[in-house]
Amino acid sequence: MRSCTPRSLPAALAAWLVLGTLCQAQPPVPSPEEIQEALQQRYDLVLDFSADFIHTYESSLLRSRLEEKGTVQVKKPWRMRWDYREPEPKLFLSDGERTVFFLPEDRQAIIGRLPENNEATTAMLFLAGAGDVVNDFTAVYDTVQDPPPESYTIRLTPTRAERDFEFLTLVLDARTKAILRLISNDLQGGVSTFVFSNLQENQDLSDKPFIFEIPRGTDVIDTTQPDPLQ
Repeated sequence: MRSCTPRSLPAALAAWLVLGTLCQAQPPVPSPEEIQEALQQRYDLVLDFSADFIHTYESSLLRSRLEEKGTVQVKKPWRMRWDYREPEPKLFLSDGERTVFFLPEDRQAIIGRLPENNEATTAMLFLAGAGDVVNDFTAVYDTVQDPPPESYTIRLTPTRAERDFEFLTLVLDARTKAILRLISNDLQGGVSTFVFSNLQENQDLSDKPFIFEIPRGTDVIDTTQPDPLQ
């Protein structure tokens, strides 16, 4: 066996140090299921959050692409407010009992009832604080274009058939498990992508942002009331 000479010792020591550093710098990669569980555990601790978002929708049928920007506020359970600012203002709101979709430029508001748990999509249930990402989805690793540094990408396939989407792709911060992107692939081949930034959590949001007084003169379509013509 060849022994290290004093001359070769520094090179051997340097190689050992480099290998040791590489081993320490590469912790074991978690499984998709472990990431899924960590996401659920983290989300259980989030009572409310707000963020800026960019929403893009690409339709394979119409060969079109739409981009919108705005802010979102969520307070569990079942309170959500999506304020779209660009290219035109609109509002989607859930106050815990009903939903309101308001188009100020058209002066129109559509009121709907809040879906029961067995009617809501699992994505909505999760955001509203009523779903379980571990029991409602199966997880595998996925890929996206230009992923952020230090992130994980997982594909979540619902365990029950959904009417609105085939699967979700989540891009998560590797350290905090915060959702950086949420991508929904619908059954018609369309892709809806939300990119979140300026995330703020557990701010003790009041109920006020989730209460909406419909302006006077607005055309109101209330789908919660029976049709008088029927």
